[in-house]
Amino acid sequence: MVGPGLYTEIGKKTRDLLYKDYQTDHKFTLTTYTSNGVAVTATSTKKADLIFGEIQSQIKNKNVTVDVKANSGSNVITTVTVDEIATPGLKTILSFAVPDQRSGKFELQYLHDHAGVNTSIGLTANPVVNLSGSFGTKALAVGADFSLDTASGNLIKYNAGLSITHEDLIASLNLNNKGDSLTAAYYHNVNQLTSTAVGAELTHCFSTNENTLTFGTQHALDPLTVVKARFNNSGKASALIQHEWRPKSLVTISAEVDTKTIEKSSKVGIAVALKP
Repeated sequence: MVGPGLYTEIGKKTRDLLYKDYQTDHKFTLTTYTSNGVAVTATSTKKADLIFGEIQSQIKNKNVTVDVKANSGSNVITTVTVDEIATPGLKTILSFAVPDQRSGKFELQYLHDHAGVNTSIGLTANPVVNLSGSFGTKALAVGADFSLDTASGNLIKYNAGLSITHEDLIASLNLNNKGDSLTAAYYHNVNQLTSTAVGAELTHCFSTNENTLTFGTQHALDPLTVVKARFNNSGKASALIQHEWRPKSLVTISAEVDTKTIEKSSKVGIAVALKP
């Protein structure tokens, strides 16, 4: 990607470093492929004493991808994606869930060397309309994200962001929650060969005058094993180790502890993802 990407790309590197793959649940994922190329993924997640299940099937035909998910809540979610429609960089996405009749949504995404635009509209009589965009280059990008409730005529979401990238450094600034919170994020790729990186995120909430500061790092012990750690100013510390024991098959063990009440608050999560 040579352009700024979509608005969601602003600050994504730092968010992935600090939050991706951390979990305190037990999760098992198995993916298989049928002879005609359909990918079937079964997922089971244990949260406390509850177990949630999901089955997903995905089929691709040229530039069309169809995803169907069924979960233990008796919901069936279908997503149809068409890439490179009419012009390069343009993608259309249609999604809906059964039995929720108000869940239908039509979405357009467009990526250009100097812009990334995403717009969506709910398929209801009085839909919510969302428009987000990022403009600039890969080195410097600014963007905004708005949602309008056509039933009331009110803006229910308005955010803005700025991202600066220089070689192995990425800095971003996001104004979220209708201007109530300001997040500054930093990501530094220390060593690309060992996937060593450090990052930090500082969020200030204007309504409560509270600050949240989170530090994180990652390092590859070998080409197949990555360790990560993070710590925030509330005293919560987390760490994980992820090992690719066979191509595309991962085992992740993560732990979280509140350093203020270590004997009561430690949590351990395990995630296993198997692919042929």
